[in-house]
Amino acid sequence: MAVRVAKPLLNPWKRDERETRARGRHVAYHRVLVPLGTEREAAQAMEVACRLAADRHAAVTALSVIEVPPELPLAAQMPEEEREARSRNAQARSIAELYGVSLTTRLRYARSAGEAIVEEATDAASEIIVIGAPRKQATHSRRAPGFGRTVDFVLKNAPCRIVVAALPPVR
Repeated sequence: MAVRVAKPLLNPWKRDERETRARGRHVAYHRVLVPLGTEREAAQAMEVACRLAADRHAAVTALSVIEVPPELPLAAQMPEEEREARSRNAQARSIAELYGVSLTTRLRYARSAGEAIVEEATDAASEIIVIGAPRKQATHSRRAPGFGRTVDFVLKNAPCRIVVAALPPVR
C-alpha cells in the first residue's frame, strides 16, 4: 500500500515563505533613543541611530544625563556638565541633519545614568536604544562585563531592544 502526501514535507530549518512575508522582514522602529555619553561614544551612537532612523523614517531622541553626586540635591546647578551636555546635543543635531533625521534633545539630572536612560525609554515608549560604549580590556574573569556599569544596567533593565555601538577598547 502506497501513502501519498498531499503537501510536500518542509525542511524544518526553512521557514514557510508565506509566514516570512506575513511577518515582514524588517522591524519598524518609530522612536529611537540615543543616550549621549562621551563625545566619541555620542558620535558613534548617533551615526548608527541615524542610519536606522533614515531607513525607517523614525524620530530620534538624544538624551544627555547629568549624574548628580549623592551629596548634592538633584536640582543642583552644574554649569560645566550642562555646557558639555549642550555641546554633545549640538554635535548630535549636526549628525542628525546630515542624515535628514528629525531629532529631539532631552536633558535629565539623575543619580544613575543607567536608571535615567531606562526611565526615558519607558516614558517615551522608545522601541530601540542605540548606546555607544567602549569595550573594556579583556580580563580572565568570565563574569566581568564587556562594557561599563551604565551599559550593563541598560542591557539588563531596558523595556525595548538595544544596539550597542561598540568602540575599540580604551587603553
